[in-house]
Amino acid sequence: MTLSLDFFRSSIGKKIIMAITGFIWFGFVILHMVGNLQVFQGPEKLNTYAKFLKDLGPLLWVARIGLIVAFVAHVCTAILLKLENSSARPVSYAKNSTIQASVASRTMAYSGLLLLTFLIYHLAHFTLGYTNPDHYTHEYILKNGDVVHDVYAMVILGFQDPTISISYIVFMVFLALHFSHALGSMLQTLGILAPKHNPAIQKISTGLGLLVFIGNCSMPLSILLGYVR
Repeated sequence: MTLSLDFFRSSIGKKIIMAITGFIWFGFVILHMVGNLQVFQGPEKLNTYAKFLKDLGPLLWVARIGLIVAFVAHVCTAILLKLENSSARPVSYAKNSTIQASVASRTMAYSGLLLLTFLIYHLAHFTLGYTNPDHYTHEYILKNGDVVHDVYAMVILGFQDPTISISYIVFMVFLALHFSHALGSMLQTLGILAPKHNPAIQKISTGLGLLVFIGNCSMPLSILLGYVR
């Protein structure tokens, strides 16, 4: 037990926690985006999908709690690593070593904090109905006769607000930047691929970050511009 705790208190242990929890959220964001893109297929499709998730019952809450734990662990570990790095290098280098670093790698800490803010707002808006309760009152009758919460209407009403849509798109920029650096870091930390594969992994990471950005931004843009009603 002591050995295990010592390992996870070490720098490499913290990086492994970062990699595993980051991978969990990476998978969730992809699946979440794919599910939400059903808004383009109309209210029946999206509301049926939402009902399917709700009908999972306890399993859905297990997944939610797991995601929350992973997110908290990811953020706390990132802060600890940042503090350790700062204390280990109290004096700045004569030449800034980040000149060679990518924008994504230099903004990881900031994009992470902004994404935490976005997550809290996103939950308050679309999951809990706190920020816009009027968006949360609509019901929809499925073809099988089930009366369900109208998630489709909630999404449409939410993204018809320019402030919400533009804010969402801005946050997606930081999510894409975070992802474009995170995947390569995760695989490198876990030792899954040799260093010679880093350029290819970086290209894949950038591509996935761009894919997430385009996929998620297509929804608010289409609704804001009136293509999806």
